[in-house]
Amino acid sequence: MNESTNEAAKLEVGKGEAARAIAVIARKARRGNKLPGVVWLGGYRSDMQGTKAQAIDAWCERKGVAFLRHDYSGHGASDGDFRDGTISRWLEESVAVFNKFAKGPQVVTGSSMGGWIALRMAQELEKRGKRLHAMLLIAPAPDFTERLMWLRLSAEQQAIILRDGVLEEPSQYSPEPDIFTRALFEDGRRNLVLTGEVVTHCPVHILQGRLDPDVPWTHAMALANQLIHESVSMTLVPDGDHRLSRPQDIELMLNALERLVEGS
Repeated sequence: MNESTNEAAKLEVGKGEAARAIAVIARKARRGNKLPGVVWLGGYRSDMQGTKAQAIDAWCERKGVAFLRHDYSGHGASDGDFRDGTISRWLEESVAVFNKFAKGPQVVTGSSMGGWIALRMAQELEKRGKRLHAMLLIAPAPDFTERLMWLRLSAEQQAIILRDGVLEEPSQYSPEPDIFTRALFEDGRRNLVLTGEVVTHCPVHILQGRLDPDVPWTHAMALANQLIHESVSMTLVPDGDHRLSRPQDIELMLNALERLVEGS
């Protein structure tokens, strides 16, 4: 994979029946460039070819900065069935991709569920003696299975999940139905981060839409309040939705990313 490739490599993660090939695109830093690299963690049912990821890729190419992104299993070009997906499974894949391809300091950028994965990744890396350079969280959705998704389901929907192990509902973002599995909720409870102080050991910037119907801005504020010992800043977009993919939103995201990468 050279500096300008957009071709995906495959990384085998897991063993036996749990083995799956994860699609990865790694843009190398321009020779001599010492700036931190950028790692992208997408959202629930999103892939690495989305608007925000492509905009960051173009920015990294202009700056000569390394950029690493992948599709979770059951997403995009990666193997696996989406129904098998859990936070633990997608975290395992993200950490494996990071350890294999990321070199030197990194700014991890997580969108929606990717924000939860980013926070858990910081915890897992700390166990291995590694720390991130900085973190950019876009409409972050830590603990969304417990604090947001489960509470919005009716008693009947909850009963179906508990009885059948899966619920399918029409999606407002895709022609494919939203899929909610019992395994996702049960595993989510084992990965909660908003149960006390949240530790990242790095500066954090949060970009949040005030009109986000999926992850309320108050959820982002709750996260900021629990980053007790970190340097935290937030950009609250008055008319911003959940996707934050409009040109003006992308500009805000890239400006924040530039400050984190260049340390200004």
